[in-house]
Amino acid sequence: MKNLFTWKYWFTVNPEPLTALAFKVLIAIIVLLLIAAVITAILKKRGGLYRGALKRMYSLSAVNFIIGLIILFFNYENVPFFASRMWLGFWILEIIIWKLFIIKNLRDIPKKKKELEAAKELKKYLP
Repeated sequence: MKNLFTWKYWFTVNPEPLTALAFKVLIAIIVLLLIAAVITAILKKRGGLYRGALKRMYSLSAVNFIIGLIILFFNYENVPFFASRMWLGFWILEIIIWKLFIIKNLRDIPKKKKELEAAKELKKYLP
């Protein structure tokens, strides 16, 4: 665990191959991203207030599924530069930032819902 926080561990050009457990965890994450992409692809076809958030979640899971496959391939083949752990770190950081933007979008939905209800109430009195 002490090795995890060193500069050399993350930025070595020719890292050790992933352990069997880490490889299985990476495969599990990729499978979960595929399942999330399929589910959000089905759900985003419905209309409603959550459609934009579902589109963003679909983009997140589909793009990161592909990135995960690329990272998995390079780690499996042990390509010196592209199997570097820094790519895993960048990938995790990218997922976190992307999810923060989705959460920010989800927080705006109650405001949009109130605006739609107010517009419906106003339309009720207009011819």
